[in-house]
Amino acid sequence: MDKVIVIVSSLGLIGFIYWFFLGKNDKESAMSTDIKITVSGGYSPESVTVPVGKPVKLTLTRTDPTNCLEEFVIPDLKIKKTLPLNTPVTVVVTVTSTGRYVFHCGMNMYHGQITAR
Repeated sequence: MDKVIVIVSSLGLIGFIYWFFLGKNDKESAMSTDIKITVSGGYSPESVTVPVGKPVKLTLTRTDPTNCLEEFVIPDLKIKKTLPLNTPVTVVVTVTSTGRYVFHCGMNMYHGQITAR
């Protein structure tokens, strides 16, 4: 009986771990050209979809005083912006080809992505 309890508990724990780490979907916004991103312990939404060839306005508002989040970087698009605390900063991006463009904080600890379609 003890072995059955251990096996059932183990399978339940494995299922929970799988759901928690692998089963969650990214928080993704609908395709838009005007996107608001909250910067607090990461980026919310952390994944956005934008149209190719159209200017996209990203408005970032940092509410987290962590020094790492002071900078917003999109390396592939050569964009680097300073984000003052509690002040919206607008970045206009025009993506010219489909694909994924990763963005991150100044220390490369917090990440997100822009998917261009």
